[in-house]
Amino acid sequence: MSEESLRPNLPPLALHVPEPRFRPGDPVDFAEVVIPPADAARRPDTSAQPAEFHELAYTLVRVLDEDNQAVGAWNPRLAPEVLRRMLRSMARTRAFDERMFRAQRQGKTSFYMKCTGEEAVAVAATLALDRDDMCFPSYRQQGILLTRDYPLVEMMNQIYSNRGDPLHGKQLPIMYSSKDTGFFSISGNLTTQYPQAVGWAMASAAKGDTRIAAAWCGEGSTAEGDFHSACTFAAVYRAPVIFNVVNNQWAISSFSGFAGAEATTFAARAIGYGIAGLRVDGNDALAVYAATRWAAERARTNQGPTLIEHFTYRAEGHSTSDDPSQYRSAEEATAWPLGDPIARLKAHLVAIGEWDDERHAAMDREVAEEVRAAQKEAEKNGVLGHGLHQPLDSLFDGVFEEMPWHLREQQAQMLAEEAASGRPWARK
Repeated sequence: MSEESLRPNLPPLALHVPEPRFRPGDPVDFAEVVIPPADAARRPDTSAQPAEFHELAYTLVRVLDEDNQAVGAWNPRLAPEVLRRMLRSMARTRAFDERMFRAQRQGKTSFYMKCTGEEAVAVAATLALDRDDMCFPSYRQQGILLTRDYPLVEMMNQIYSNRGDPLHGKQLPIMYSSKDTGFFSISGNLTTQYPQAVGWAMASAAKGDTRIAAAWCGEGSTAEGDFHSACTFAAVYRAPVIFNVVNNQWAISSFSGFAGAEATTFAARAIGYGIAGLRVDGNDALAVYAATRWAAERARTNQGPTLIEHFTYRAEGHSTSDDPSQYRSAEEATAWPLGDPIARLKAHLVAIGEWDDERHAAMDREVAEEVRAAQKEAEKNGVLGHGLHQPLDSLFDGVFEEMPWHLREQQAQMLAEEAASGRPWARK
């Protein structure tokens, strides 16, 4: 008798394939997104054990209420000048994105990625960290560099892979690296920065240092093995590290359900590892600042790692190679119920009498002009569309302290072939 005949009343097995609620042309209704009041989430002491506040992995830590006031236990009570600096850094980041996006469309570089709608995730978190803390970003946290006043011209030189590129044309555009700014080299391989951040944090603790590490990844990257390896090491050794998961709802063409969003929150992953977990309104700059500050204090007092899920929305395409209109409704970006981080912080400053529309418009003009002037200066060093800008023999540099024999042979062979071709392959 076959196995099938022994179970005549059972339906056949089936797999569940996640499907987003809205596709191109669909009307959008985010009514299922639960947004608690801004003062609803309690703020545990930074010495509390993670098991004491599991509910914070399922709600939303929020500070700005519907009247644009900062309320609740998580209110960081920042001075107006700090708020204005935060606002300017986010506006500057958006202006930088807009100009570099246009540069790619003009053929001046091959690739660019905007962070529109996610500026608070990088900017507010950076302001909450100390200047010498080490950041291990993904590819949508250019706001870290901009907040730490890394030169715009240097960022553009790297995007253009020109003669002034500090990375000598060896990185994909937008994959910055700046040790002096506490900005670890961006990798195109997803989530490699997570175990690197844990290793750096463990080394800092082993040396008796006081610096901590912070890492960022998208929600889809939590499905990568590196994410889970990092969480295991961080939990076991109580590494002084902050894990930032940027849940912006979409990867390049697949929605967050394919990474597990239908089952639970991304902050809930922390519970399984026994580490602190927070779910934060990622479009509320004050909430991002407060959560990061709280997590940083835990790390510095040897309470271990914290995982923060930033609940936000990717308002633009995944990159200049992406057309989001092919897989999501055009209404989503404007219907997102948590709004725009820049508009919300501006409204808060206006509400407390520390800002107005005229000053905001002037600031937008200033940062746009600053970015335009930096672009003009960077393009004096050339743009990617004009060809190679680095000496050809430098292709093999920067990998080993001393070049091994097999690379020296390859370098010599390449230069011989260039000479035989009768024309230079690169601008000298």
